[in-house]
Amino acid sequence: MSTAPNAAASGTFLIGGDIPVHRLGYGAMRITGPGIWSMPANPAAALATLRRLPELGVNFIDTADSYGPFVSETLIHDALHPYKGLLIATKGGLLRHGPDQWVPLGQPDYLRQCVLMSLRRLGVDRIDLWQLHRLDHGTSRQAQLQIIADMRQEGLIRHVGLSEVHPADIEEAQQYFPVATVQNQYNLGERKSEAVLDYCTAHNIGFIPWYPLNAGKLAQPDSVLGDIARHHDVSVSAIALAWLLKRSPVMLPIPGTGNPDHLAQNVAGAQVVLSDQEFDALDKAGV
Repeated sequence: MSTAPNAAASGTFLIGGDIPVHRLGYGAMRITGPGIWSMPANPAAALATLRRLPELGVNFIDTADSYGPFVSETLIHDALHPYKGLLIATKGGLLRHGPDQWVPLGQPDYLRQCVLMSLRRLGVDRIDLWQLHRLDHGTSRQAQLQIIADMRQEGLIRHVGLSEVHPADIEEAQQYFPVATVQNQYNLGERKSEAVLDYCTAHNIGFIPWYPLNAGKLAQPDSVLGDIARHHDVSVSAIALAWLLKRSPVMLPIPGTGNPDHLAQNVAGAQVVLSDQEFDALDKAGV
């Protein structure tokens, strides 16, 4: 691909109906240490990657207080504050007891603490998109949703998202606040959230696929994914992202990396226009 990659080519989506973002975003989980724990091995590279985002047209960044914990939000502040032209989305509702350990906690006082501390670390007065990282099945569903509604009413949160939910969960949450986005695992190799994606598409709810670059068996060099990547002269990651973008107009992929060169390779996916035949071939091969 001869032209410089730019996420603007992915098109625009209105988060909550009023915040425009380029559909190809960035996930900031990988700018932490092994197990999503502590500082990254190369903090300078992580900061350089973050600072490259605006240059590549990426204006939607997804993070969480549990990444590090707290490391990702802090690095984003150090690299990009005051976020001119950027939407920094974050999440709360998970406890971290060590590397690769994630424990949902939805007690209202804890969720309020999550929001208040994210506000402090990010250096903002309001979080434009705050997402409940997981529903806590050990805490009243009503209590979790009500405290989020209260914080939105107070102006601490502008828009609310949910993560790893089903359509029934979305409809229940809509009784408390408008659901602006849903973040479920979805990629070429994992399609368990097809029904959720279809629901979001029908209701114009942004769908943020986490782990968007898992291509499963298609990651092999001699696969149809590799063939299509060579045809377009881009990385296989770029083709996997192009497939996601073509799958639905509400799709908001957030590939993550701590390497500026890998970032540019991913963003190149915004400019790939897959033919219907290529899309169908990938669609069939990935399941």
